[in-house]
Amino acid sequence: MEILMCIVAGLLFAAAVYLMLSKSLLRIIVGTGLLSHGTHLMLLTMGGLKTGAAPVLGEHAASYTDPVPQALILTAIVISFGVTALFLVIAYRAYQELGTDNMDQLKGTEADD
Repeated sequence: MEILMCIVAGLLFAAAVYLMLSKSLLRIIVGTGLLSHGTHLMLLTMGGLKTGAAPVLGEHAASYTDPVPQALILTAIVISFGVTALFLVIAYRAYQELGTDNMDQLKGTEADD
């Protein structure tokens, strides 16, 4: 199962890099979202896909599931949601001001000295 999750995470990374290399600002934002999802999946896979009891039961369970990777992923999900929301607000404001989301046109000119 870990091999399958690593392949899926790799596909998410590949799709994210493809989207982030495009010239559309919205595709770049979607690419960063996919990159964060691939990272979350990779962290979960590296933590181990084990079945076991919850770690709050005490000493009665034979095996426990490690809660640290899940806590890290939950924190990373909240942070990536905030960053994506910030990116979307900035992109919307740039589109309102300039009328485009093309990165080549958003660069501006150097003749404004």
